[in-house]
Amino acid sequence: MEMPQLMSQQYHQAREIIEQSEDIKIYSHIDCDGICSGAILSTILDRQNKPHDIEFVNLDVLDDIELDHELTIFSDLGSGQRIDTKAKDSQKIIILDHHPPLRDIDYKNDKNYTYLEINPLHHGIDGSYYVCGGGLCYFLAKEFGYTDLSWIGVLSAIGDMQNTKSGHFEGLNEIIQQDAIDEGYLEVTKNDINIYGRNTRPLFVALSYFSDVKLPITNNTTETMAVLEELGIDEKHNRKTLNELSMPEKAKLYQKLVEMISKVVPGKYVKYIPQLIIGDSYTFLKEDEDSFLRDGSEFSTAMNACGRNHEEKVAMEVLKGDRIEALDELEAISKTHRYNLATSISSVAENDETNIIELENLQYFDGTGIKPEIVGTVTGMILGYCNWKKPIIGFTQTDENGLKVSLRCSRLLSYDGIHFGNIIREISSEVGGTGGGHAMACGAYIPTDKKDEFIELFNERLNGKITN
Repeated sequence: MEMPQLMSQQYHQAREIIEQSEDIKIYSHIDCDGICSGAILSTILDRQNKPHDIEFVNLDVLDDIELDHELTIFSDLGSGQRIDTKAKDSQKIIILDHHPPLRDIDYKNDKNYTYLEINPLHHGIDGSYYVCGGGLCYFLAKEFGYTDLSWIGVLSAIGDMQNTKSGHFEGLNEIIQQDAIDEGYLEVTKNDINIYGRNTRPLFVALSYFSDVKLPITNNTTETMAVLEELGIDEKHNRKTLNELSMPEKAKLYQKLVEMISKVVPGKYVKYIPQLIIGDSYTFLKEDEDSFLRDGSEFSTAMNACGRNHEEKVAMEVLKGDRIEALDELEAISKTHRYNLATSISSVAENDETNIIELENLQYFDGTGIKPEIVGTVTGMILGYCNWKKPIIGFTQTDENGLKVSLRCSRLLSYDGIHFGNIIREISSEVGGTGGGHAMACGAYIPTDKKDEFIELFNERLNGKITN
């Protein structure tokens, strides 16, 4: 895929706006993609000797935001929020976002302020799989000639799960990936077994986290050990990681997983099974060989940990090159994050007891007490404890009047063509909230007293779409 000409022209215009501005503020999202986006933009401005402020925010703070700077840049957010309602004459706004936009590409035409929104959906490019927020920011960096930032664009795409449909990067992401390879930052292993923790987790532990489809091995390390020993690829007193397996051993594991999944999915999904198991893996060659930052998935998880614990600046320092003090802080934050996730999951689903309520087309849980910043991650991890054929929604309080809503689903549901991000945006709006996101991972903010109505509307909207 080549970048559309109009999109390329927009990047040229964005560069000119930045070069002509002195008072600049960046707003970016708190997840891996948003943090990578912010780091790329901040690096561009540093190299251009442009003083700037940067703030990482949740989406709910953006509606009717005060604009106090000559130029405000929104990255990995802004397209789905009313960010320009208080724009003043002569102010400038740039949006670099891949989420479904509220405004069309001609929105800028009758404005007294400068408004530039670069969104792939305006150009017929799917923002869920072909480019994310960090990728859009990288193309701005490339406009300035900073192709050495391509690896951060790749990291943002990993964190945003842009390769989940095919197991590979496609579209504009392919360009970014190739730039990172050419710059010597990235090595891609094609068609590897797609299990998290390939370097740092024993294989029997890593395999137990498989949750797209609930299997006998899911959340069951005793069963995973038995399976691996039966296959002859792991020994009781010599446990291996995924990266320590030979290709023949990986082939054995692949065949076993196909066999197990084939037994529990409807026939229409069988053709998608390889895509649940196989995918490219990403190694960042500039990182130490024994560092968790060397593996793309683990690096992206560490970035998310920072965002969910209000430590985005630590993540950004690591992305911008601090591998000493900031790295120590990053490891401590990651440890705290893992503890918070574990305790939150145990409050919802422990052993065979769960607080998950299942309806005809969806399932949900009350996550009161779970931090709003991690409820999405918890919801995704809960998939391994419930009915994978239905999306799961987690709720938690933001304050006495508001709820954070997070939805996650098995990748198989995305192959049915259901875009939950569009659905959650429509329904949250109907109950007086805001929302949006991707096909498989999305969220919303709604009034507390609208929870029951939200659930009822969502369940109704999915009639005929879910295979039970």
